Amino acid sequence: MKNMTAEQILEQLVGHRTVVGSSNLALVAVIAEYLEGHGARVKLMTGPEGDRANLFATIGDASRPGYVLSGHTDVVPAQEPEWRDDPFVLRRDGDRLIARGACDMKGFNAAVLAAVPKLAAMPLGGPIHIALSYDEEAGCRGVPHMIARLPELCAPAVGCIVGEPTGLRPVLAHKGKAAVRLSARGVPGHSSRPDKGVNAIHALLPALTAAARQAAALEHAGRDARFQPPWSTVQIGTVEGGTAVNIIPEDAHATIEARAIAGVDPRALIAPVLEAAGDRVRAEWLSTYPALALAGDAPLAGLIQRVSGATPMQAVSFGTEAGLFQAAGIPSVICGPGDIARAHRPEEYLTRQELDATVRMILRLGVDLSS
Repeated sequence: MKNMTAEQILEQLVGHRTVVGSSNLALVAVIAEYLEGHGARVKLMTGPEGDRANLFATIGDASRPGYVLSGHTDVVPAQEPEWRDDPFVLRRDGDRLIARGACDMKGFNAAVLAAVPKLAAMPLGGPIHIALSYDEEAGCRGVPHMIARLPELCAPAVGCIVGEPTGLRPVLAHKGKAAVRLSARGVPGHSSRPDKGVNAIHALLPALTAAARQAAALEHAGRDARFQPPWSTVQIGTVEGGTAVNIIPEDAHATIEARAIAGVDPRALIAPVLEAAGDRVRAEWLSTYPALALAGDAPLAGLIQRVSGATPMQAVSFGTEAGLFQAAGIPSVICGPGDIARAHRPEEYLTRQELDATVRMILRLGVDLSS
């Protein structure tokens, strides 16, 4: 990857099939070699899964306060039949660069890496850190392990820019999220003798009823006009169970998520559901991350407006690791290339113009730190 353009780097990145929940070790090894080749100090941190790792790299003096550029290495699966070719081979169609992850969010990662040689040559007054995590698409599972180790890696950062697709317009807030899987085990049998069995679906009903009630109640609770809808939400996402109408269900499962406005703990929104579930239902947390809320007059908001050239927007409906960096004491903002509407869809793409504009934004950050 040495001395490659952002487009060439993107081609390398999307060629690694780092689908969420699978290994990213080959990809982060290539990135680490590239960064070390340009003088960056790199730390690979294997997660508890054993086959996935976070990468943290520093350009400049790590003992001084600096800025974190945060992205994730994983992508969602690409099994849709509408793909016109291999989604893990970059395809060019006019100005479009098409591949799984091109927009969400290997394009941002490629722009960051392409800027590294010039950043390394700048007299940076503070360092630029590159933080690439794994399994963001599963609810930001990888990045907490990296954030926990930041005190040993660098001085406290003064800001974090998360490069999720926002059209390179800074975003100051997003909702927090928590998701839980509920499971119940019953005793199967013929439906003509329900007295001889235990219905697993019935065991879930109190929790499902509580979730529906909580969803309705939240519409009349606290509000934050930056979000759509402007209240916290709870929804039942999936319900599974049973094999036939004349068989008592032995197993039943449901997934429930909460999305919380700033200042509200998303786990607390699910608490009434877990209380109603009782002892017969097992709960497994799938993901949790807090909301993001950056004040419009915060220094980071001014910085990102300068380097992006765009006026910040108040909020988006999707979530990111920005809330986790904020909870760790690092002011955070979202600003990356592309449109979130292209993400998680067949024929996902980023344009050359968007990719090149991101490189320029990152280089302006370096210039800002060098002035």
